[in-house]
Amino acid sequence: MNITLGFSPCPNDTYMFAALVNKWIDTDGFDFTVLMEDVEKLNEWAGSSYLDVTKMSFHRALSLESQYKLLNAGAALGNGCGPLLIAKKPLSYDPVVEGPIALPGKWTTAHLLFNLFYPGCANKQFHLFSDIEDLILNDEVAAGVIIHENRFTYESKGLVRIIDLGEQWENKTGLPIPLGGIFASLRLPEAVRDKLEELIRKSIEFAKANPDMVMPYVRMHAQEMNEEVMLAHIDLYVNDFSVSLGEKGIKAIDALKKLAS
Repeated sequence: MNITLGFSPCPNDTYMFAALVNKWIDTDGFDFTVLMEDVEKLNEWAGSSYLDVTKMSFHRALSLESQYKLLNAGAALGNGCGPLLIAKKPLSYDPVVEGPIALPGKWTTAHLLFNLFYPGCANKQFHLFSDIEDLILNDEVAAGVIIHENRFTYESKGLVRIIDLGEQWENKTGLPIPLGGIFASLRLPEAVRDKLEELIRKSIEFAKANPDMVMPYVRMHAQEMNEEVMLAHIDLYVNDFSVSLGEKGIKAIDALKKLAS
């Protein structure tokens, strides 16, 4: 059975899926057609059920519950890993709300968190996440929300953190921040979804046990990313919640749903 599978080229995703898509584990007869895109592109595709299984921001998934089922493996969720609001200089609340603010996509959880803590900001721009640092440096926006590996690079470019949106979430809820998960289309039979969840978990466990085998695949898609940044990215976003959401992870997702409603 062939499964269309979407995930991002970010190190945490390629690390988790490397063994699965390269068949370094037994895939029980499943073949995978992989489409790698930025998470916001995957969020957009999700609305048309373009993929059988896809990475998706939890913000986007809230509006697609009738089409997708969250799998219990592969999520990006945790403590100290949330989006950061950054600028060239410290800014108070009012200048941030006045904007313009660069955000990494309409459907990202980063956008949802920004709205929760900076309500009323109408002057927002949506850009590819990797472009946001340069937009700030070039004075095209007053500030921006960064995700992924940019949380490890902004300081070296002379930018400053205004607020850690993930930390604000944790202080408000006492829960880890749910960023993105792996979702399977409900058009797939339940038994297939369950098997895919098991295979993703096995792929993650393989990566943890065989990093030397997995890392060349990660490096190939990380392109020019610094090795130290790449490893820090994986360490931060691939954690126990990635293997299994558990009670706390599910509670965090429910809390996000409640606050977003």
